[in-house]
Amino acid sequence: MLSMFRAWRERGWTEIDRDAYAQAWQRFGGSFATHPEVVERLSAFLGIKLHYLGWVVDGDVVGAVACWGRHVALSKQVLKREGKRGLLDMGNAEIILPIAAETVVPVRQRAAYVSQLNAGQISTLKAQPEGLALARAPEDYSKKFRYNQRREQRLLEEAGGSLVAMSGLAPQEQATIYGDLFQRRWGFEVPGKAGLVEVFTLLREFMTGSLVMLDSAPVAVQILYRVEAPQWVSLEYVNGGVDPQSREFSPGSVLSFVNTQQAWADAHALGKPLRYSFGRADREYKDRWCHTVPVYQV
Repeated sequence: MLSMFRAWRERGWTEIDRDAYAQAWQRFGGSFATHPEVVERLSAFLGIKLHYLGWVVDGDVVGAVACWGRHVALSKQVLKREGKRGLLDMGNAEIILPIAAETVVPVRQRAAYVSQLNAGQISTLKAQPEGLALARAPEDYSKKFRYNQRREQRLLEEAGGSLVAMSGLAPQEQATIYGDLFQRRWGFEVPGKAGLVEVFTLLREFMTGSLVMLDSAPVAVQILYRVEAPQWVSLEYVNGGVDPQSREFSPGSVLSFVNTQQAWADAHALGKPLRYSFGRADREYKDRWCHTVPVYQV
């Protein structure tokens, strides 16, 4: 019975290998959560079987999906079913599947937060009630807003604050700081705590952004991952933490300003648009930094 359901779900698709999937991603683009190295490394770490499907036209792969069974890879539902939610937190990452322009395919693997970029390419999509929060471009902020952010940064630095690149810290340090600041901010353990060190180690080359130090102690951190697709830069803000006792210096706001400004400058230097996702548009603070865009589900 299971093989019958799989045959129905995958009809029209062809099993492809990892290299064919990677080539499709490099040709047609994707997001951090569909990057070939990301899905492969995390699947191996979690012990969840990964397979790839391609939509083939005249011998050419024009669309591809990395799958965990009947779900797109990195699915929260699969993590929950396998009892592995404690090992990985990817937030509500934007899903951009590598599909050629002008191609329309029927993806039947379950997925959420599928990008607006795929909206005209996947025939099986349905609108999702929640929206996705994408960072505004610097020119979309008012002059007053930018002035206030620069003022906050200056006041923080005058009080002894500084910015440190996340890439300069070892995965164990990153995990300890993140876990501590998240707990202080929210009052409960950071999601995915048991797997933080290993995940940060596996994804080290993709981690970007800075953290805020005040009097040599970390006071604000954000977990950001960046990949570069042919047509755009995809940056995923998974989660963060702030020390509430440093609130008078607004370190979380300063960090959002610095990280977004740096990401936009990087993308502009490459001549590519930036898709800087804050995940689900579900919190008031995201309204300050982002505009809400539609997302879809299968």
